[in-house]
Amino acid sequence: MPSDTRAKMVAGAADLMSRRGVNATSMRDVVRHTGTPRGSIGHHFPRGKQQLIEDALVFAGRQVSGPLRHLTQEHGAISGLRAFIALWRQTLERSKFQAGCPVLAVAVEQYVNDATEKDGEPDEAAQKRLLDLAEGVFADWQAIMIAAMRREGVAAARARRLAALVVASLEGTVAMCRAARSIQALEDVRLELELVLSGALAK
Repeated sequence: MPSDTRAKMVAGAADLMSRRGVNATSMRDVVRHTGTPRGSIGHHFPRGKQQLIEDALVFAGRQVSGPLRHLTQEHGAISGLRAFIALWRQTLERSKFQAGCPVLAVAVEQYVNDATEKDGEPDEAAQKRLLDLAEGVFADWQAIMIAAMRREGVAAARARRLAALVVASLEGTVAMCRAARSIQALEDVRLELELVLSGALAK
């Protein structure tokens, strides 16, 4: 079972990534942010920052997939999505629009590992590993929405396309809300997604 210190560092790294991005989140920052002993870095993350970022990415994915799966199973695709978007609204407002999605941060940044960087060149192997993990997280979120829509009779191909639309829309909208420091875009997208899903479920 993971230690409390390790779990705390992983969650703290995910939080910092959501606010600052990947490369601006250092091991020192995570230690300071979580109040954990600096000596615990080597013990819990022998592969250094890359391992911590990987674990934080998986953690962030589960933080979304757990509530999304529960809400769609309990309330159906549309009501579940509505409740899930409300959780994103809380996250944005609580953080004063500073927190975004750490998975998106991984997907859009070119990862540089301070420990292995040579002549300013990025770590290509680490980049591929992180992108593969991010792709897996996005695929998991889409699979949850696909399953929710399939339970309500949406054809497999349409459910797949709609799930991609939902995930892409929310990822982009969260970034828009952070830039505008306003929740309006999230409300607009919620209404439109509900209309689209309602039309698909009615057929």
